[in-house]
Amino acid sequence: MVMEAAARKRQHPGAAGGPGSQPGASFLQARHSSIKAEEADHTAPFHLDLWFYFTLQNWILDFGRPIAMLVFPLQWFPLNKPSVGDYFHMAYNVITPFLLLKLIERSPRTLPRSMVYISIITFIMGASIHLVGDSVNHRLLFSGYQHHLSVRENPIIKNLKPETLIDSFELLYYYDEYLGHCMWYIPFFLILFMYFSGCFTASKAGNSMPGPALLLVAPSGLYYWYLVTEGQIFILFIFTFFAMLALVLHQKRRCLFLDSNGLFLFYSFTLTLSLVALWVAWLWNDPVLRKKYPGVIYVPEPWAFYTLHVSSQH
Repeated sequence: MVMEAAARKRQHPGAAGGPGSQPGASFLQARHSSIKAEEADHTAPFHLDLWFYFTLQNWILDFGRPIAMLVFPLQWFPLNKPSVGDYFHMAYNVITPFLLLKLIERSPRTLPRSMVYISIITFIMGASIHLVGDSVNHRLLFSGYQHHLSVRENPIIKNLKPETLIDSFELLYYYDEYLGHCMWYIPFFLILFMYFSGCFTASKAGNSMPGPALLLVAPSGLYYWYLVTEGQIFILFIFTFFAMLALVLHQKRRCLFLDSNGLFLFYSFTLTLSLVALWVAWLWNDPVLRKKYPGVIYVPEPWAFYTLHVSSQH
């Protein structure tokens, strides 16, 4: 009997729960804990190059896209060909995912790769859908289309024959303003939030922003104001902002603080929220825009304001 027990102990050295029990599991657990500690202690430097390129290309390729379509002579880009704004959009659809991937690579925390890849793929698909719909909608401006009116109320649309053509234009508007925006902006803000979740450090030394970061907050926050208002994604934005705020408060109880990159994103979104509030308050009593944007969430688009109050004066 004694010999059988000794043989079983040699075959299963960890069965008795002694010092040699499950050495592999103990090693993996210790290694996992050390990695988590290293991620918490590591403070990433401010990514000035990425944030600068990101802000610059947002202003030029996204905000400047519809402006370029109006500035460049129509003879250079006929209505039956892609406009200069379309080429801006194509460049945006390539450069932005690349910069987002580079941003994720520099995250101090290991992020779920599958979620990142799916988000990037969906982002590119949504932005490409928007490219087509937005191209046609902005080209309609040269034919008298008015952005402050609905599709069926537009003078150049409401008298079309047969009336099924109006349904086709409404489908185009749906792809542009709803489906394209959802597939574009939801993964965009999800990626930013995932990156933000890794911007915490146990060191208070990293809890400050360098001068260049402070200078970038204003153009970054202003661009996100344009993104939220023109893209009609206030609900998505406010949900992301409060998720970031909740994460900051939760990590603070664990004595973890935002690093300079996290502070840059958080301050940019805070400025955006303030600008959206001022924008809504300014146009709160506009009867025409109120008619186009009914309901509780009233956030007028800048281009609707432009066609109503600026271009109509000329």
